[in-house]
Amino acid sequence: MENENTEKKVLVTGSSGGIGRAIALAASQAGYEIVAHYNNGIEKAEALKSEIEEAGGKCSLLQFNISDREDCRTKLEKWSEENGAFWGIILNAGICRDNAFPALTDENWDDVIHTNLDGFYNVLKPLVMPLCRKKRGRIITISSVSGVMGNRGQVNYSASKAGLIGATKALAVELASRKITVNCIAPGFIETDMIKDAPVEHILPTIPMGRAGKPEEVASLAVYLLSEGSSYITRQVISVNGGII
Repeated sequence: MENENTEKKVLVTGSSGGIGRAIALAASQAGYEIVAHYNNGIEKAEALKSEIEEAGGKCSLLQFNISDREDCRTKLEKWSEENGAFWGIILNAGICRDNAFPALTDENWDDVIHTNLDGFYNVLKPLVMPLCRKKRGRIITISSVSGVMGNRGQVNYSASKAGLIGATKALAVELASRKITVNCIAPGFIETDMIKDAPVEHILPTIPMGRAGKPEEVASLAVYLLSEGSSYITRQVISVNGGII
Protein backbone atom coordinates (compact mmCIF):
# COMPACT_ATOMS: atom_id res chain seq x y z
CA MET A 1 0.00 0.00 0.00
CA GLU A 2 1.39 3.38 -1.01
CA ASN A 3 2.33 5.79 1.75
CA GLU A 4 -0.37 8.50 1.96
CA ASN A 5 2.40 11.12 2.27
CA THR A 6 4.19 10.29 -0.97
CA GLU A 7 2.74 13.16 -3.01
CA LYS A 8 2.97 15.71 -0.20
CA LYS A 9 5.78 18.22 -0.50
CA VAL A 10 7.31 19.79 2.60
CA LEU A 11 9.53 22.87 2.63
CA VAL A 12 12.10 22.96 5.43
CA THR A 13 13.96 26.26 5.76
CA GLY A 14 17.46 26.13 7.20
CA SER A 15 17.64 22.45 6.35
CA SER A 16 21.39 22.06 5.98
CA GLY A 17 22.27 21.51 9.62
CA GLY A 18 21.09 20.88 13.17
CA ILE A 19 17.36 20.78 13.77
CA GLY A 20 16.44 21.53 10.15
CA ARG A 21 18.46 18.61 8.86
CA ALA A 22 16.93 16.26 11.44
CA ILE A 23 13.42 17.40 10.48
CA ALA A 24 14.10 16.93 6.77
CA LEU A 25 15.44 13.41 7.33
CA ALA A 26 12.59 12.39 9.64
CA ALA A 27 9.92 13.81 7.33
CA SER A 28 11.48 12.00 4.38
CA GLN A 29 11.43 8.75 6.33
CA ALA A 30 7.71 9.36 6.93
CA GLY A 31 7.21 9.51 3.16
CA TYR A 32 7.10 13.24 2.46
CA GLU A 33 8.90 14.74 -0.52
CA ILE A 34 11.38 17.28 0.86
CA VAL A 35 12.17 20.70 -0.56
CA ALA A 36 15.32 21.60 1.34
CA HIS A 37 16.04 25.31 1.62
CA TYR A 38 19.51 26.73 1.97
CA ASN A 39 21.08 30.15 1.59
CA ASN A 40 24.87 29.81 1.60
CA GLY A 41 25.42 26.20 2.72
CA ILE A 42 25.21 24.47 -0.64
CA GLU A 43 27.62 21.67 0.32
CA LYS A 44 25.58 20.66 3.38
CA ALA A 45 22.36 20.93 1.41
CA GLU A 46 23.69 18.68 -1.32
CA ALA A 47 24.88 16.18 1.29
CA LEU A 48 21.38 16.14 2.83
CA LYS A 49 19.80 15.61 -0.59
CA SER A 50 22.15 12.70 -1.30
CA GLU A 51 21.40 11.10 2.08
CA ILE A 52 17.66 11.34 1.53
CA GLU A 53 17.84 9.95 -1.99
CA GLU A 54 20.18 7.11 -1.00
CA ALA A 55 17.54 6.08 1.56
CA GLY A 56 14.88 6.01 -1.17
CA GLY A 57 13.31 9.41 -0.54
CA LYS A 58 12.76 12.43 -2.75
CA CYS A 59 14.47 15.77 -2.20
CA SER A 60 15.03 18.93 -4.19
CA LEU A 61 16.99 22.03 -3.19
CA LEU A 62 15.75 25.60 -3.17
CA GLN A 63 18.04 28.58 -2.53
CA PHE A 64 16.84 31.93 -1.20
CA ASN A 65 17.67 34.43 1.53
CA ILE A 66 14.86 34.49 4.08
CA SER A 67 15.74 38.03 5.15
CA ASP A 68 15.43 39.29 1.56
CA ARG A 69 11.74 39.84 0.83
CA GLU A 70 12.04 40.18 -2.93
CA ASP A 71 14.27 37.11 -3.21
CA CYS A 72 11.72 35.06 -1.28
CA ARG A 73 8.79 36.37 -3.29
CA THR A 74 10.40 35.79 -6.68
CA LYS A 75 11.65 32.27 -6.01
CA LEU A 76 8.73 30.98 -3.97
CA GLU A 77 6.08 32.31 -6.34
CA LYS A 78 7.95 30.70 -9.24
CA TRP A 79 8.16 27.41 -7.36
CA SER A 80 4.42 27.49 -6.54
CA GLU A 81 3.48 28.26 -10.15
CA GLU A 82 5.49 25.26 -11.33
CA ASN A 83 4.67 22.78 -8.57
CA GLY A 84 1.48 23.84 -6.78
CA ALA A 85 1.02 24.25 -3.05
CA PHE A 86 3.18 22.71 -0.39
CA TRP A 87 1.56 20.37 2.10
CA GLY A 88 3.87 21.50 4.88
CA ILE A 89 6.00 24.58 5.52
CA ILE A 90 8.48 24.38 8.38
CA LEU A 91 10.11 27.68 9.29
CA ASN A 92 13.30 26.59 10.97
CA ALA A 93 15.99 28.95 9.63
CA GLY A 94 17.31 31.43 12.16
CA ILE A 95 20.40 33.08 13.59
CA CYS A 96 21.60 34.39 16.93
CA ARG A 97 23.92 37.27 17.77
CA ASP A 98 24.20 37.02 21.54
CA ASN A 99 25.52 39.78 23.79
CA ALA A 100 24.56 41.72 26.89
CA PHE A 101 22.00 44.34 25.93
CA PRO A 102 24.28 47.38 26.48
CA ALA A 103 26.83 45.76 24.15
CA LEU A 104 24.40 44.88 21.36
CA THR A 105 25.10 46.71 18.12
CA ASP A 106 22.49 47.95 15.68
CA GLU A 107 23.60 45.19 13.34
CA ASN A 108 23.16 42.54 16.09
CA TRP A 109 19.58 43.65 16.55
CA ASP A 110 18.66 44.16 12.90
CA ASP A 111 20.24 40.95 11.60
CA VAL A 112 18.38 38.78 14.11
CA ILE A 113 15.01 40.50 13.72
CA HIS A 114 15.21 40.62 9.91
CA THR A 115 16.12 36.92 9.73
CA ASN A 116 14.11 35.29 12.51
CA LEU A 117 10.96 37.41 12.52
CA ASP A 118 10.79 39.07 9.11
CA GLY A 119 11.56 35.64 7.64
CA PHE A 120 8.12 34.49 8.83
CA TYR A 121 6.45 37.10 6.63
CA ASN A 122 8.91 36.85 3.75
CA VAL A 123 8.52 33.08 3.36
CA LEU A 124 4.84 32.63 4.17
CA LYS A 125 3.37 35.60 2.30
CA PRO A 126 3.96 34.06 -1.17
CA LEU A 127 2.88 30.58 -0.03
CA VAL A 128 -0.27 31.00 2.05
CA MET A 129 -2.76 31.69 -0.75
CA PRO A 130 -1.89 28.46 -2.60
CA LEU A 131 -2.55 26.59 0.67
CA CYS A 132 -5.84 28.44 1.13
CA ARG A 133 -6.99 27.48 -2.36
CA LYS A 134 -6.23 23.82 -1.58
CA LYS A 135 -7.92 24.11 1.85
CA ARG A 136 -5.33 21.93 3.49
CA GLY A 137 -1.83 22.11 4.91
CA ARG A 138 0.49 22.38 7.86
CA ILE A 139 2.63 25.31 8.96
CA ILE A 140 5.17 24.79 11.73
CA THR A 141 7.39 27.49 13.15
CA ILE A 142 10.47 26.82 15.24
CA SER A 143 10.76 29.29 18.10
CA SER A 144 12.84 28.74 21.25
CA VAL A 145 12.64 28.48 25.01
CA SER A 146 14.23 31.93 24.85
CA GLY A 147 11.10 33.24 23.14
CA VAL A 148 8.86 31.70 25.81
CA MET A 149 10.67 32.84 28.95
CA GLY A 150 13.48 35.18 27.85
CA ASN A 151 17.18 34.63 28.36
CA ARG A 152 19.99 36.90 29.43
CA GLY A 153 22.34 37.90 26.66
CA GLN A 154 19.60 37.23 24.11
CA VAL A 155 17.30 40.24 24.15
CA ASN A 156 17.37 40.41 20.35
CA TYR A 157 16.93 36.65 19.91
CA SER A 158 14.21 36.45 22.57
CA ALA A 159 12.34 39.32 20.94
CA SER A 160 12.45 37.66 17.52
CA LYS A 161 11.36 34.26 18.83
CA ALA A 162 8.59 35.70 21.03
CA GLY A 163 7.34 37.66 18.02
CA LEU A 164 7.32 34.42 16.05
CA ILE A 165 5.05 32.86 18.68
CA GLY A 166 2.60 35.75 18.45
CA ALA A 167 2.58 35.66 14.66
CA THR A 168 2.03 31.89 14.69
CA LYS A 169 -0.97 32.13 17.01
CA ALA A 170 -2.57 34.94 15.02
CA LEU A 171 -2.11 33.18 11.68
CA ALA A 172 -3.56 29.98 13.14
CA VAL A 173 -6.82 31.82 13.85
CA GLU A 174 -6.97 33.19 10.32
CA LEU A 175 -6.31 29.86 8.60
CA ALA A 176 -8.27 27.45 10.80
CA SER A 177 -11.40 27.64 8.64
CA ARG A 178 -9.28 26.60 5.65
CA LYS A 179 -8.22 23.40 7.42
CA ILE A 180 -4.64 24.65 7.69
CA THR A 181 -3.01 24.14 11.07
CA VAL A 182 -0.35 26.52 12.35
CA ASN A 183 1.72 25.46 15.34
CA CYS A 184 4.99 26.37 17.01
CA ILE A 185 7.72 24.18 18.48
CA ALA A 186 9.88 25.82 21.14
CA PRO A 187 13.09 23.80 21.60
CA GLY A 188 15.25 24.20 24.66
CA PHE A 189 18.95 23.34 24.91
CA ILE A 190 19.49 21.14 21.83
CA GLU A 191 22.75 19.61 20.61
CA THR A 192 23.48 21.78 17.56
CA ASP A 193 26.26 24.07 16.38
CA MET A 194 24.33 27.00 17.84
CA ILE A 195 25.22 25.89 21.39
CA LYS A 196 28.84 24.90 20.79
CA ASP A 197 30.16 27.88 22.78
CA ALA A 198 27.46 27.81 25.45
CA PRO A 199 28.41 27.40 29.16
CA VAL A 200 27.13 23.82 29.40
CA GLU A 201 28.20 23.41 33.03
CA HIS A 202 25.87 26.25 34.04
CA ILE A 203 22.97 25.30 31.80
CA LEU A 204 22.55 21.58 32.50
CA PRO A 205 21.70 22.05 36.21
CA THR A 206 18.71 24.20 35.15
CA ILE A 207 17.25 21.35 33.08
CA PRO A 208 15.23 18.83 35.13
CA MET A 209 16.21 15.99 32.79
CA GLY A 210 19.86 16.94 33.22
CA ARG A 211 20.89 16.72 29.58
CA ALA A 212 20.72 18.50 26.26
CA GLY A 213 18.08 17.42 23.80
CA LYS A 214 18.76 15.85 20.44
CA PRO A 215 17.65 17.34 17.11
CA GLU A 216 15.81 14.08 16.40
CA GLU A 217 13.62 14.69 19.46
CA VAL A 218 12.44 17.95 17.94
CA ALA A 219 12.07 16.35 14.53
CA SER A 220 9.74 13.61 15.78
CA LEU A 221 7.29 16.24 17.02
CA ALA A 222 7.50 18.13 13.73
CA VAL A 223 6.65 14.97 11.79
CA TYR A 224 3.63 14.37 14.00
CA LEU A 225 2.42 17.93 13.46
CA LEU A 226 2.73 17.35 9.69
CA SER A 227 0.54 14.28 9.86
CA GLU A 228 -3.18 13.88 9.19
CA GLY A 229 -3.50 12.76 12.80
CA SER A 230 -2.68 16.24 14.06
CA SER A 231 -5.58 17.89 12.20
CA TYR A 232 -7.28 19.18 15.38
CA ILE A 233 -4.12 20.70 16.85
CA THR A 234 -3.55 24.33 15.95
CA ARG A 235 -2.44 27.61 17.60
CA GLN A 236 -0.25 25.70 20.03
CA VAL A 237 3.27 26.30 21.33
CA ILE A 238 4.81 22.97 22.26
CA SER A 239 8.08 22.99 24.20
CA VAL A 240 10.79 20.37 23.76
CA ASN A 241 13.07 21.36 26.61
CA GLY A 242 13.60 18.59 29.15
CA GLY A 243 11.20 20.08 31.69
CA ILE A 244 12.31 23.70 31.95
CA ILE A 245 9.44 25.81 33.30
